[in-house]
Amino acid sequence: MVDRKGPVLIELEDAPEIGPGAAPPVPDAGVPFASGQAMQTMATLAARRPSRLGRFFWAAALTLLGFVLSIAAWNFVTGLLAANPILGWTATVLVGLVLLALVLIALKEAAAFSRLGRLDDLRREADAALSAGDLGAARRVSDRLTTLYRDRPELRLGRETLARRRDDVFDAGNLFALTEAELLAPLDAAARREVEAAARQVATVTALVPIALADVIAALTANLRMIRRIAEIYGGRSGTLGAWRLTRAVLTHLVATGAVAVGDDLIGSVAGGSVLSKVSRRFGEGVVNGALTARVGVAAMEVCRPLPFGDNRRPSVTSLVRRALTGLFGQKD
Repeated sequence: MVDRKGPVLIELEDAPEIGPGAAPPVPDAGVPFASGQAMQTMATLAARRPSRLGRFFWAAALTLLGFVLSIAAWNFVTGLLAANPILGWTATVLVGLVLLALVLIALKEAAAFSRLGRLDDLRREADAALSAGDLGAARRVSDRLTTLYRDRPELRLGRETLARRRDDVFDAGNLFALTEAELLAPLDAAARREVEAAARQVATVTALVPIALADVIAALTANLRMIRRIAEIYGGRSGTLGAWRLTRAVLTHLVATGAVAVGDDLIGSVAGGSVLSKVSRRFGEGVVNGALTARVGVAAMEVCRPLPFGDNRRPSVTSLVRRALTGLFGQKD
């Protein structure tokens, strides 16, 4: 056995390189950190599923309220009929009009859910056709899309071009690419404009309104309006309940995947692009909330779009945010 003196050198093949370049950046104590708290709070509140006890309580409370109002209206009308038949029949007609309005609202909400369900069915059929490479199924989806958008005048040229060229395509993926280019490209552009407008609005309110909870309310209303408009653009006009359900579905997905968290390169690059965000915490919050709103918008496009995004067609959140916030807080491309 050889007696070795001195240090022993052990080479590690996978050891990471250690040097000044690998050290984390030194935090700047003078720079306020923007966390996008308004958007994170809004997403958490909207995506939170109420407990069974809470749902039971609200169902029972609303049922009791409806029962009380019904009994009160009945006693009011019958008492008025006994006291003054003319006023009693007038009240009866008014109550009938209110009930008719409630029935029409219920039918409108049911039709809205039906339209959203139709988009979901198209999306599932398109995914199945792409996975199986089924040209026949892809043509059926393309025909259903043409029927869905037959009353959209801005898509008339696209429908004509698709009808003229669809028989020359013999691959499901290429047929969907042609359908995207002719039918969905104008709708994607309109949806991107809605996302940019919502991101700009949320960023502005967050930066300029220092009232507590005002940024959360602004983020919630702007995102609700944006998601509803995106659904309308793609042919899924939603009512009040449908828009809220769609919003919860989008935000639940974002919360589950961590997409409303701040700290990745995308949000850091956007927030760091504004000089004012390094000076004022409110402006930094505005930039980050605008960026997170753009993320919600892209997720809403993916949920509402009847076809999955093809290659290089998914909108970039970075480009959406830069176009929306260019010049708002001193940013430049």
